Amino acid sequence: MTYLDYQATTPLAPEALATMLPWLESQHANPHSVHAAGRKAKAAVEVARDDVAGLMPEGGKLSFTSGATEALNWAIKGTSGGIVTLATEHAAVLDTVAAEARKGRDVTVLPAGDDGLVDFAAARAAIGPGTGLVAVMLVNNEIGVIQPVAQLAALAKAAGALLLCDAVQGFGRVLIPDECDLVAVSAHKIHGPKGVGALWIRDGVTLEPLLHGGGQEPGGRSGTLSPALCAGFGAAARLAKQRFGADHAHAEQLFRAGLAHIGADWTLNGSRDERYHGNLNLRREGLDVARLMSDLRDLAFSAGSACASGSGRPSHVLQAIGLSDAEARSSIRLGFGRYTSEEELIAALDRITAAARAQKVAA
Repeated sequence: MTYLDYQATTPLAPEALATMLPWLESQHANPHSVHAAGRKAKAAVEVARDDVAGLMPEGGKLSFTSGATEALNWAIKGTSGGIVTLATEHAAVLDTVAAEARKGRDVTVLPAGDDGLVDFAAARAAIGPGTGLVAVMLVNNEIGVIQPVAQLAALAKAAGALLLCDAVQGFGRVLIPDECDLVAVSAHKIHGPKGVGALWIRDGVTLEPLLHGGGQEPGGRSGTLSPALCAGFGAAARLAKQRFGADHAHAEQLFRAGLAHIGADWTLNGSRDERYHGNLNLRREGLDVARLMSDLRDLAFSAGSACASGSGRPSHVLQAIGLSDAEARSSIRLGFGRYTSEEELIAALDRITAAARAQKVAA
């Protein structure tokens, strides 16, 4: 299997697995217990917390969650005032914002240009008195576009609003702007385990709890933490920080090589320059993506957003940047990174192109 679906999830780093194993095999204490074994588990959680926080801005506290979806729900539902967000956000933001709108909160969903970048004039007009929260994704999970988070944070600050950054795809790959007030991240997008994420909360910002109970986490999040999952997250974050330059350079090289290798029949979706280069979202006129995936079952790639796979609906992100339903349905997403070789990527692109051409001949 050639794995090219890094935006859906990343392979578990061996270093993260090694860190997790003792907590899965023999060290089973509750990290919230006061006995010696519990304190040892708590110490492992705190080491992991520091490692994850090492990729965050200064001046805040990190609370572990079950994943980024919980973190985003907490950040949105735990604030008040009007919400401004973007049409290309992840469903975890858009669906939560829609739920808040049904409760009476004022919501503005900003348009994006054909490059995937926010309409800044619309943002400037929308973010003002009454706005309590601006929610924006750092790196888009479908097209890899990097939004101008720092500039949007400046607009939010001028309006007295908070800036929530969904940094799931950018964490460990793109620097998180210091101006953010809330940052949601997930372990399994940086070669850590599934089932654990975090919300970074700037000092002085308070949120209403999403989960009620023991209030174990600094921000008031309730629930018993898994030392194994937290330790794996911490190890992955520590490795991402150590390898930041090397991983970034490798993704850049893969992107350049891949883009140079594809033919004129393929079109890149989203901005070519303002994007994280571990992503190629490509479309080809008349492509039957379901058939393509069936013909290439030993290649793992995505037909649009992994979160909408099997829904039959065209991608809302591709629609938001002006693609027709037919163009959106004829798009594929290739995600690659640390453990992808250039030879693997080029060979996969050759096979994808050959299978796509075979469709046209058969038609």
